[in-house]
Amino acid sequence: MMARMHIRIDADDLPGLTCPAPEGRGTVAAYDNIHVAVQLRDRPAELLDPQPGDGAFATWTLPCTAAPSPTGIELKGPYLQDRLGHRFIYLSWGTVDEAGVFSMFRRAKLMLDAVPADVLDAAAREGLLVGRLGLTDALGNPRCARVVPPDIEWTAESAP
Repeated sequence: MMARMHIRIDADDLPGLTCPAPEGRGTVAAYDNIHVAVQLRDRPAELLDPQPGDGAFATWTLPCTAAPSPTGIELKGPYLQDRLGHRFIYLSWGTVDEAGVFSMFRRAKLMLDAVPADVLDAAAREGLLVGRLGLTDALGNPRCARVVPPDIEWTAESAP
């Protein structure tokens, strides 16, 4: 039976409003006025609640459904990506210009496949899956690429 639930992403340790651009990529030496947001499934230009990169924390709550499947609990929702059998949440990093236009320059994939099965089962029962992570990588830049434990901690909580 399908159950409605939520995923809440609680992030701290944001990297600031500026970061260097990777060498050999693009025409800028640094990215300025960086923000981070959750990307809508299959729509890179549609973002949920962009947060400035110098904030103390950022939080997003995403609606989803949970249903039993042959491999465990299957999550689906408007902010959950599904590529090659892997489900994940994109955190998109971008610059915001004077007109408020967000231009993405990198993304992090919060891998839902890496949520421990017992935590996912409990979240489906309790109604809330919480991912806690820092958004600054080891070099002081915005976290990108695949994010799995121990870089993210997944817990189940009772839905409010």
